[in-house]
Amino acid sequence: MNPAFDTQQLARQIRAEALKMVAAAKASHIGGALSMADLLAVLYGDILRVKPEQPDWPERDRFILSKGHSCTGVYATLALRGFFPLAELQTYGHDGSRLMSHISHKVPGVEFSTGSLGHGLPFGCGKALAAKRRKKNWRTFVMLSDGELDEGSNWEAILFAPQHRLDNLVAIVDYNKIQSLGSVKEVLDLHPLAEKFRAFNWAVKEIDGHNHAEISAALKQLPFEAGKPGCLLAHTVKGKGVDFMEGKLQWHYSSPKPDQLQEALRQLEGTP
Repeated sequence: MNPAFDTQQLARQIRAEALKMVAAAKASHIGGALSMADLLAVLYGDILRVKPEQPDWPERDRFILSKGHSCTGVYATLALRGFFPLAELQTYGHDGSRLMSHISHKVPGVEFSTGSLGHGLPFGCGKALAAKRRKKNWRTFVMLSDGELDEGSNWEAILFAPQHRLDNLVAIVDYNKIQSLGSVKEVLDLHPLAEKFRAFNWAVKEIDGHNHAEISAALKQLPFEAGKPGCLLAHTVKGKGVDFMEGKLQWHYSSPKPDQLQEALRQLEGTP
């Protein structure tokens, strides 16, 4: 288990580094990186069994970012936890950098390259099944976006996991209610999402995805139910932590301008 970390501070740092990366590369997807920062901070600061100095440690827990477009959040987390030098974040999105604009397995600590949505959970099912068959104790965690659940491949995996009693698998849904071209409700309404997972025979917990105590308490009670895969439905806010980004569709694709970046960093630092 990881040593104790100040997960609140880690979350602020994740947000700040992700913002700087996106602004410098004139990239996008900052809203979804900010919405999952608290989840990442608790996972990497308090839950996942990992060794940053030994990224391929055989007994590590596997974390898969299925919403690969929000990779800046994970790159920042891994660098802050010591998987690779923090200075390398400055290369994000540059020609020749291994920090690509969709997450890449060439980066230490990254299990699987994702970009096309709907791939992470099927891959995670395979990982969890392999652990079961090899009688290994490591767990598999998959971070999904809510809009990504429009992809049918996810629902095939959601059927598959209970059939094979994959209670070593946890799907974490970053339920920020906004996808690329509109609100989730407008594009393809997922409500009632928890009941859908339960109908597919998953054990489900719903939490505030920005409340570190709730996140930690839920993920320290694994499996949620013996013999069933777990779904952590985390209600979040797109762009969380920066007031002019919170709940705004434009920050799915927009990049902060220099003055916006400075204001965002000021808010995260709590300076007047």
